[in-house]
Amino acid sequence: MKLVLASTSRYRRELLARLQLPFESAAPDVDETALRGETPPQTALRLAQLKARAVAQKFPAALIIGSDQVATLDGAQIGKPGGHARALAQLKSMQGRAVVFHTALCLLNSASGRMQVREIPVTVHFRQLSEVQIEAYLRKEQPYDCAGSAKSEGLGIALVERYEGDDPNALIGLPLIALTDMLRGEGLDPLLA
Repeated sequence: MKLVLASTSRYRRELLARLQLPFESAAPDVDETALRGETPPQTALRLAQLKARAVAQKFPAALIIGSDQVATLDGAQIGKPGGHARALAQLKSMQGRAVVFHTALCLLNSASGRMQVREIPVTVHFRQLSEVQIEAYLRKEQPYDCAGSAKSEGLGIALVERYEGDDPNALIGLPLIALTDMLRGEGLDPLLA
């Protein structure tokens, strides 16, 4: 079956390419606004499924991968900063504290309708940093399209004291350990493909 990533994220595309499976990417075009009363894990799970279903309409006989991530500090959602001032404020508020990244994964077999869904949380403990260090980081990496204003796969690792979680790829946006299990459940073993 064709493998389709329901995302235009370059980070997710780069992660999926590590499995060395041929795939296509398609924009899911969904409203990513959290619903009233929804917990961060519920938001991430709902959006991962919504993205997979949206793309499944274009690919009726494919394995569709949907993923979404919601970062939280003290239970409050932290979005993508979009610019320098907001990224600076986010990183200043997170220093010396723990941020939980709730990454949801959905694998939808659009031919059978079978759907597998998981939420993979990763807790990131940020270092205590000076404003000069934070400014230097932001100038070098400009992580304005990343929830939490840091790229752990790049220089952002210098902001981190430690991680707690089952899959470091979940932090970047696509939990590959869970995904390989799900793919095997659909008869696609990345090691044998």
